[in-house]
Amino acid sequence: MLVETYRSLERAQKGHARGAPAYSVYVNRRLGRLFASLAYGLGLTPNQVSLISAAHTFLAIGLIALAPPTVWIGLVIALLLVLGYAWDSADGQVARLRGGGSPQGEWLDHFIDTLKISSLHLAVLVGLYRASPDGAGWQLLIPLLFSVAATATFTAMLLNDLLKGKHAQASTHERGGGTLGRSLLVLPTDFGLVCLVFVLWGWPSVFLAGYGLLTAVAVAFLALAARKWFREMGSLRGSG
Repeated sequence: MLVETYRSLERAQKGHARGAPAYSVYVNRRLGRLFASLAYGLGLTPNQVSLISAAHTFLAIGLIALAPPTVWIGLVIALLLVLGYAWDSADGQVARLRGGGSPQGEWLDHFIDTLKISSLHLAVLVGLYRASPDGAGWQLLIPLLFSVAATATFTAMLLNDLLKGKHAQASTHERGGGTLGRSLLVLPTDFGLVCLVFVLWGWPSVFLAGYGLLTAVAVAFLALAARKWFREMGSLRGSG
C-alpha cells in the first residue's frame, strides 16, 4: 500500500517552479512524498499533516530560544526543522491523494508558514543573547536582518500571486520544470539550508559564519527580486 501510494504520487507530481532551489526539489519533496504516503495510509487529513509539520517546527524554534547551544541540541534542532519542512511538503500531496485541497487548508498552510518564518530568526536572536555572557552585540543584528528579509520575501511572493490571480496572470510559482542548474544556482536561498545550518548551533562562531552568509544571500535575493517583481506589477496595469 505504501509503495503503491508513493509511486502514484511520483507519477502525479507536478513540475517544480522554475525558481525552486535544489534542496526543496530533490530532497524535501521526496521526503514529503514519503510522509504523504504514510499519512494517507493512516487516514490523516491535510490539515492534520500541517499541524504535524507545525509541531516539529515550533518545538525546534522553542529549543533555539530556550535550550543551551550544545552540539546535541543543534543536531536535534536541525532534525526537527528538516522533518517539519518535509511534513510541510506532505500536506499538499495528501490533499491531491484525497481529491484536492480546500481554501481552509491553504490558509492554514500559509498561516503556519508565516508564523514559522517570522519567529524562527527571532528565536535565534533570543538564543544568541542568552548564550552570550556579555549580551552579545552587533551579532544580534544578523537574525533581525534575516527575519526582515525572510518575512518580506514570503509576504511579497504571496502578494504577487494574489495580484497576478486578480489580473488573470500566471502565478509567481508557475510550474515550469526548472533545470538542475537553475535549482543549484538558487540553492543558497533554500529554507532547507536554514534548517541544516543549525547542525553548527553548538559552535556559535561557526554557526554565525554560516548563518550570516545565508542572511547576506537572503537580503541580496530580496533586493534583486523586489526590483523584478515591481516591474512585473507594472505590467499588470490595465489588465484584468
